[in-house]
Amino acid sequence: MIYSVRGNLILMDVGFAVVECGGVGYRVQTSVSTQKQLKLNTEVMLYTHMNVREDAMELFGFASKSELNTFRMLIGITGVGPKVALAILSELSSEQIAMCVSAGDSKTLTRANGVGPKLAQRIVLELKDKIKGISTESFDPGKGTVIADTGNVSKAVAALAVFGYSAADVTPILSRLDPGMTVEEMITATLRQMA
Repeated sequence: MIYSVRGNLILMDVGFAVVECGGVGYRVQTSVSTQKQLKLNTEVMLYTHMNVREDAMELFGFASKSELNTFRMLIGITGVGPKVALAILSELSSEQIAMCVSAGDSKTLTRANGVGPKLAQRIVLELKDKIKGISTESFDPGKGTVIADTGNVSKAVAALAVFGYSAADVTPILSRLDPGMTVEEMITATLRQMA
């Protein structure tokens, strides 16, 4: 499995980029949001996922680990292949997808090319199932106390669980944030600090 590619970005086209590493150009399929962060003829580093099928081997690349984690969770859902997952990530950020799942908003997901109402509902349902059972109380290892998550904090914990972060990982960061922040601001700030 190829974890990442680092090298000179020699070509960028709709839906993919070519990164030259050690004299070999790797064609990496990317989302629009990743492409916006890349600049031609500069050194780039992309986190990758290799998809092996009977008739093809494809490499998908992402600018952040949270985008890669979201991609992997999306392709784990029945009916969501790599192309649809890329379309979703091209339309919505990882934070926006987490907000849709935590709010039960399947309609926003239908903005992505190839995602109909039924598939959007399945995505929300299956990802919500992954965050079910998350405790509303979290242990803060830095302070040695249990914090009761209320309101936006508990929603942020649940949304971050969609990306594979445990409550123990994110609670220390969330406890330092202003409780008046919106859920989306909390998620964004936490993901920045985790990176």
